[in-house]
Amino acid sequence: MTDLKISKYAAIDIGSNAIRLFICNVLEKEGKPTQFRKSALTRVPIRLGEDVFKNNEISTANQERMLDAMQAFKLLMQAHNVVAYRACATSAMREASNGYAFAKACKEKTKIDIEIIDGDEEAEIIAATDLASFIDAEKTYLYVDVGGGSTEFTIYHKSAVVQSKSFKIGTVRLLNDLVDRSTWKDVEMWIKENTKMYDTVQLLGSGGNINKIFKLSAKKEGKPLSYFWLLGFYNDLQTYSYEERIIDLGLNTDRADVIIPACKIYLSSMKWSRAKSIYVPKIGLADGIVKRLYLSTHN
Repeated sequence: MTDLKISKYAAIDIGSNAIRLFICNVLEKEGKPTQFRKSALTRVPIRLGEDVFKNNEISTANQERMLDAMQAFKLLMQAHNVVAYRACATSAMREASNGYAFAKACKEKTKIDIEIIDGDEEAEIIAATDLASFIDAEKTYLYVDVGGGSTEFTIYHKSAVVQSKSFKIGTVRLLNDLVDRSTWKDVEMWIKENTKMYDTVQLLGSGGNINKIFKLSAKKEGKPLSYFWLLGFYNDLQTYSYEERIIDLGLNTDRADVIIPACKIYLSSMKWSRAKSIYVPKIGLADGIVKRLYLSTHN
């Protein structure tokens, strides 16, 4: 007989570029720290932000797609025997004029309860992720989570969260030319002001784009990407057409356009924080949702 207990928790992350169902195995054994291991990830590129940032509402067509996806997610959670879930919507739904009305309709039709969280809570959830195995307790890091509608920045110093802030700067906004110079300036000033007291800052990059970039780099797990490597990659990307990025680089159709503005955000963050390298721990909002959900049921 084993005293190992395995249960499944899920996070639904409703972003501006895609929505994701993340299912996680939670392993509990007496005398050992609880472990969180990815079981399954389902991603649907609905791109709500393109609706909302241009027209201020979620289109009827995308509402139908969302309902289909939520119904599918519900069935997948049932099939996986998920014991608890939390669905969080970020930038696009919180800015949509019909975001709350749609969340209510979704609950009525699919029984999935969508919480629309603000930027500060999003940053707090991301900050709750378990970075202990990725960071050096004596160093300072700027954690940058790039989404379609917003980017969350968190500063860690000696393993503690010092500052955290969300800005309306994201890949879908940038693609649609919806980020003005003043927003860029606000981000620059915030990063510079909150990192100037540290001699050395390293970046932690989170989000689907930096995960893909890291995979394309063929670097070993745990190794960083240098600023100059990322700058060279960014410059090379721009020599490819959208079609060439799909065919030659093997990027998904909904990744081939947003990867360039994502690169710009990471490079700018590195420049303003004086970071010479970026680590890619492959954790983000969904991981934080699961960890918080688990802790809330065990306290």
